Amino acid sequence: MPGRIRAIRGATVVEADTPEAISERVQEMVSQILERNNLDPDQVISAIFTATDDLVSVFPATVARKSLLPEVPLLCARELAIAGSMPRCIRVMMHVELESTSSEIQHVYLHEASNLRDDPRD
Repeated sequence: MPGRIRAIRGATVVEADTPEAISERVQEMVSQILERNNLDPDQVISAIFTATDDLVSVFPATVARKSLLPEVPLLCARELAIAGSMPRCIRVMMHVELESTSSEIQHVYLHEASNLRDDPRD
């Protein structure tokens, strides 16, 4: 029996706008989402990555495609530039086929991005 389509969120913050720093954090975030939710990349339907305006050295989706999700449709977009928002932040919304209920999903907020969550689920 196939699973239900669920969305899993993630976010991380990079220390510098370099391809190496972005690659390290994107790989860490995607790996943690897959691991914490016991997912195989074949269960990932698609993913949308956003990045703040201060990150311009590499597309987060390119990193994910080359390293962890080569067969998954991926998209990059700009995060809204809201006054006071977290700088150097990369977010993802990953659409997956999953048997887990919504309350069992493990969203992943790493490094300074952990401050984006106001609930204890992570």
